[in-house]
Amino acid sequence: MISLNINGKLATVDVDPGTPLLWVIRDHLQLTGTKYGCGIAQCGACTVHLDGRAIRSCVTPVSSAIGKQITTIEGLAETTLGKTVQTAWQDVDVPQCGYCQSGQIMSATALLKENPHPNEAQITAAMDGNLCRCGTYNRIRSAIEKASAQLGGAK
Repeated sequence: MISLNINGKLATVDVDPGTPLLWVIRDHLQLTGTKYGCGIAQCGACTVHLDGRAIRSCVTPVSSAIGKQITTIEGLAETTLGKTVQTAWQDVDVPQCGYCQSGQIMSATALLKENPHPNEAQITAAMDGNLCRCGTYNRIRSAIEKASAQLGGAK
């Protein structure tokens, strides 16, 4: 049995320690906001926070999350930063198909937590590796800039 701290709650799962964190989150804990995209950490759809850092859960063994705080898109809504970014996403009308958006938002919030005043180049660098097949990159950047401004960041 493996105990995890996920979205501020303790969860126990009976899985092999090498099981990707993504499958534990989706299949065992039924938190389906985190998406499977490529399975090789190249698309960003599976992004979650591990102790506040954006990581790709499809290649992260669950054993590496033991004793750490895991935050998924479901838990992010409980924070001021998460609510602000999600509201900016809606205000700017970012999603088209929406599949990649939870991973995009997780990467954006990790950026804003680390750097509340990112410039365009820093946003681009932080979001590199989060793919959007619909091509909403300009709106994603605009939403991050809007959230930064709302949180007191300079633009």
